Amino acid sequence: MLKGSIVALITPFKNNTLNEDVYRKLIHYHMKNGTNGIVPGGTTGESPTLSHDEHRKIIEISVKECSGKIPVIAGTGSNSTSEAVELSKYAEKVGSDALLVVTPYYNKPTQEGLYQHYKKINDSVGIPIIIYNIPSRSVIDMSVETMAKLYELKNIVGVKDATGDLNRVDQQLKVMGKEFIQLTGNDDNALEFNKRGGIGSISVTANIAAKLCSDFQNSCANGFKDSDKLDKILQPVHTSMFIESNPSPVKYAASLLGMCDPDVRLPLVQVKEETKKKISEALKVANIL
Repeated sequence: MLKGSIVALITPFKNNTLNEDVYRKLIHYHMKNGTNGIVPGGTTGESPTLSHDEHRKIIEISVKECSGKIPVIAGTGSNSTSEAVELSKYAEKVGSDALLVVTPYYNKPTQEGLYQHYKKINDSVGIPIIIYNIPSRSVIDMSVETMAKLYELKNIVGVKDATGDLNRVDQQLKVMGKEFIQLTGNDDNALEFNKRGGIGSISVTANIAAKLCSDFQNSCANGFKDSDKLDKILQPVHTSMFIESNPSPVKYAASLLGMCDPDVRLPLVQVKEETKKKISEALKVANIL
């Protein structure tokens, strides 16, 4: 169920207010273009600056609009364990299929602290949980040993690996086995990640290139026949999405495609003019724009 091209969905704003109508349109764009799953309220969805009401609302909308056709993997992470538990329980209550829980940022917990954080969430819900390991943003790196210990719990099923270290795919496969779901959080390494045992991506680029990303992941799942060709098309787009802090670049790209406004919430700001030019060029090279 949790595989292929899964989008870390952006949250559209209009005058700094959640644009619910556009959010629904974005979801249907993905359903029409082969996206295999939706992540509302992840960090690409600007979860740190969403109000609790807004966060709950986008999860509700996602569940309703997807209506069981593709899975909703609600982003419910927080650096407050009690807040993560509360949001996770709510996501389950309204019908989310799974949860994506980022490692707690800023607090800098020990490995034991990480274990207890995820165990508390695990013990509070009854749906699958994907660990989101992203040391570049949360400062801490969950060890393979801690991940293996968590995998023994009833609901922990896999990882969104944004370490950028492809050797981790091999290590996690060796320790946890093939049933442990490995999804990359780095669009640019998706090809090699899948070749080493990954089964998909939770993608930023998929926001504005849903069919290309879906076709790429399908090709990986079916023997890698056209994977190299599709990867070469996508690489310049992947690069352009991270010239400045995510999600500012992808929101600007979405605005070029008429999908939503480029607005982000402070402390993020819209991308610089030179970045706009690079994003526009990358989209043109990939025949997206």
